[in-house]
Amino acid sequence: MNPDAIDDQTGAGRKHRFLLAMWEGGGTVPPELGLARRLIERGHVVHVIADPTIEAEALAAGCSFRPWREAPACAARTPEAALIRDWEDKSMMQTVNEYVETFLCGPAPRYARDTLQALDETGADVVLCDWVMIGASMAAEARGVPRIGLMPNTYILPVKGIPPMGPGLAPARGPIGHARDWAMRTMMTKMFNRGTATTNKARAELGLPPIAGLIDQFLNVDEFLVLTAEAFDFPSAHLPANVRYVGPVLDDPTWADDSSVQWPTGNDGPRVLVGLSSSFQNQGAVITKIIAALSTLPVRAIVTLGEQLFLSDFPSTDNVTVVQSAPHGPLLKEADAIVTHCGHGTAIKAMCAGVPAVCIPMGRDQNEAAARIVARHAGVRLKTKASAAQIAAAVRKVLDDPSYREGAQTLGRRINVERSRMDPADALLAAIPTSAAARVGR
Repeated sequence: MNPDAIDDQTGAGRKHRFLLAMWEGGGTVPPELGLARRLIERGHVVHVIADPTIEAEALAAGCSFRPWREAPACAARTPEAALIRDWEDKSMMQTVNEYVETFLCGPAPRYARDTLQALDETGADVVLCDWVMIGASMAAEARGVPRIGLMPNTYILPVKGIPPMGPGLAPARGPIGHARDWAMRTMMTKMFNRGTATTNKARAELGLPPIAGLIDQFLNVDEFLVLTAEAFDFPSAHLPANVRYVGPVLDDPTWADDSSVQWPTGNDGPRVLVGLSSSFQNQGAVITKIIAALSTLPVRAIVTLGEQLFLSDFPSTDNVTVVQSAPHGPLLKEADAIVTHCGHGTAIKAMCAGVPAVCIPMGRDQNEAAARIVARHAGVRLKTKASAAQIAAAVRKVLDDPSYREGAQTLGRRINVERSRMDPADALLAAIPTSAAARVGR
């Protein structure tokens, strides 16, 4: 019997051709390509359509690659080439409006046309799309190809039971807290749904019926997979029926390949890892303060800058080694604390390693990850305006008070139990609708 033609109810035993629609989302890239690599290891084929900046990493993962051609695309990982310059925004409302108008909805027809061409070229029988790639999702819907949405962070769409995205709130308690969340959910929903008319125009061009709101379009997939641990996120009994947690993918970015980085040897103090975003968020001033803070403490520190900052702007000190990049996974096995912007990937890697965090969120979804760490007593949170002295005090706090490490270890054990029971790639394969089976081999 042909093993690719096994007749089962899930399609998990068949070999599929996936089209993975991605964007230059910084920390979203490693988990999505890590998922692709796992699918390829299981014998499937993955074609990536994404910004040109992702090509080298996609090829390294074993995928074929096609850039966005008609749709907007990031040509270089530099601040000047960024499609969204959210570090210049004055508020979360401004950022959401910018994303909705210039990235999510306005160019959706162009993303859809590129996706349709990619489907023709690859013969893909399942489309995987980062949850913000609504044009790709609509194209798959128009072709009748099963589509699976990927959210590589905590669940951040408005839903009862989870504090709304933005300020990084703890779960509501009592009538006042629930009223606060209701008001903020209502506001966030209205902000997203300003793109509904534009989205429905794009849907009409594809011969699709209208949707009630943009949030409905995000969720208008066969399965919506959240690439984090349920133990890390705040719980809600009100998630949509097609939303499932499948666990995190903890791959380091391929460009963070300097595994020879060593901790400073000037003392035998605790080890502190520093990482503030794999993409540009104007974080240079904060990194300068962190280096100054750590230089006053009896610690050994490694500061990783990422691709978009210049190493020459951040000189090392006697006990602080500044490097362009290094894989965080191995360093976290030895670290006693981390200072982080709390991007989801860095935050959950730290928790899996049981390393307490000093969280300095820079924006985006980072306040949400920080709130989850603070709520579990696995770290503390500072504002970006914190002084070097305040940062030093926060580092001393998480190092000197063992309850923070205990909190991180407790959370890490819960996450790792989930990871031992479920692999994201296996969960994805089990989630493929049976309608994909008829397309295999065409």
